[in-house]
Amino acid sequence: PEPKSNGFRRPAFWGLINPQWNMCNKGRRQSPINVEPEKLLFDPYLRSLHIDKHKISGTLHNTGQSLVFRVDKDTKQHVNISSGPLAYRYQFEEIYFHYGTDNNQGSEHHIHGYSFPGEIQLYGFNKELYHNMSEAQHKAQGIVGISLMLQIGDTPNPELRIITSAFNKVLYKGSSTPIRHISLRSLLPNTEQYMTYEGSTTHPGCWESAVWIILNKPIYITKQELYALRKLMQGSEQTPKAPLGNNARPLQALHHRTVRTNIDFANTGASKAQSCPTMYKDMYYKANRWTSEISARGRERGLPDVDSVFHSLP
Repeated sequence: PEPKSNGFRRPAFWGLINPQWNMCNKGRRQSPINVEPEKLLFDPYLRSLHIDKHKISGTLHNTGQSLVFRVDKDTKQHVNISSGPLAYRYQFEEIYFHYGTDNNQGSEHHIHGYSFPGEIQLYGFNKELYHNMSEAQHKAQGIVGISLMLQIGDTPNPELRIITSAFNKVLYKGSSTPIRHISLRSLLPNTEQYMTYEGSTTHPGCWESAVWIILNKPIYITKQELYALRKLMQGSEQTPKAPLGNNARPLQALHHRTVRTNIDFANTGASKAQSCPTMYKDMYYKANRWTSEISARGRERGLPDVDSVFHSLP
């Protein structure tokens, strides 16, 4: 019905539309957030993210609220997402597209207050603990969300091109089209660096079951591809309503959550290296005095040279 449709496009009403979505209004670990680089915590134990390299097929849907790609239900070989900050293996299930109707905004997550023209989110569910996305999305550690920021560039991402070339087939609500043989790994930017935090799905019911991984490089979309994306409509061909864009949920409060990163600012020459907190601090915070005798004993036990760690701290 019309009122519900309008409410869906206005995230402030999500918790009022459906009692099962009350986390949208009351949750304290909600997404998206603004990532502030100076408050990132370097975690030396974060591993590289692993995504299976084989290709998958699925269907691209215009739902009237979002553009969503979903894997075919009869897929024999699913794509697993593991390692990084994840304690379990997750099975890739769907992609959500968020974008603006102009270039100044569109991404859900912001970096240092900056909003990218768009954001592609890869969702997977915890296949070791749960049977499917429906079960996992409201259970602990149920979901992983991987954020790829979209930036405008002249050289398109070849794998993204497979999807963008189908935009003209999903112009209206309820339309869908098959997408064959796409490689998620090839879709990713060329980086192993990321930021991660505990959050929620950014669509109803905002369940706080998501481990978010925000990759530290964008992928590129051309102006022509973005133009085709912005032609998608919320309604049917008879009553197209408004463009599908501007479908980003507003930023949510961090509420003392920690955003960790595997970006070692101390070794990147970054100007803010001296002010970037690091988990190395926690290893030695009880030390009051350092002597060469203690240092030698530490080296015998295979510990890092703590003198150099201390000197690198602010």
